[in-house]
Amino acid sequence: MNNFKKNQIVVYAIALMLVVAGYLNYIENDRTVEISSTTQNQNTNIGDATLVSNNEVEESIETNNEEDSSEAENIEINSSVETNSQNEDEYFANSKIEREKMYSQMLETYQKMIENTSISEEQKSIATQEIKRINDTKNAIMICENLISIKGFINSIVLANGESINVVIEANELLQEEIAQIQNIITREMNTSIENIHIMKK
Repeated sequence: MNNFKKNQIVVYAIALMLVVAGYLNYIENDRTVEISSTTQNQNTNIGDATLVSNNEVEESIETNNEEDSSEAENIEINSSVETNSQNEDEYFANSKIEREKMYSQMLETYQKMIENTSISEEQKSIATQEIKRINDTKNAIMICENLISIKGFINSIVLANGESINVVIEANELLQEEIAQIQNIITREMNTSIENIHIMKK
């Protein structure tokens, strides 16, 4: 009888251990499923985040490329404008240098005539008059260009060829009123008539 009870207790104990083991195994499996599910969700979230990040990077790259392209176009336009402006400045500067060289050579030639002992007094007198005329013309041109710049035209050049006077103005457009103002300056300072004045824009 005692042996039967002992055996029965052992069976109960074994059964209880199996139940506990099964329960623990169930809990462990359920936890594994949860961990696996959580890991999968985390991986999904990471994947989404990477995708969004990639999209943002692509959008950022596209935006930067558009901005760079726009900046490049602006730089190209500005560069073109600056180049044109430099070319205009060089044209007026070089033209004035060439004009000054021409007058210097003429003055030098007439001065040599005056100093030449083999030249008649009449010829020397003519040379003296030409020197005065050239200097007067140079002074008148300088005054004209200064007055034209006061009217708002920064770059201008006045070229006198006998009675004909050419005036080149840096401007996109010249209004009739502006042309009249330039003509008034030239006629007054260079003592000429409007018919002899030729105004051009560059």
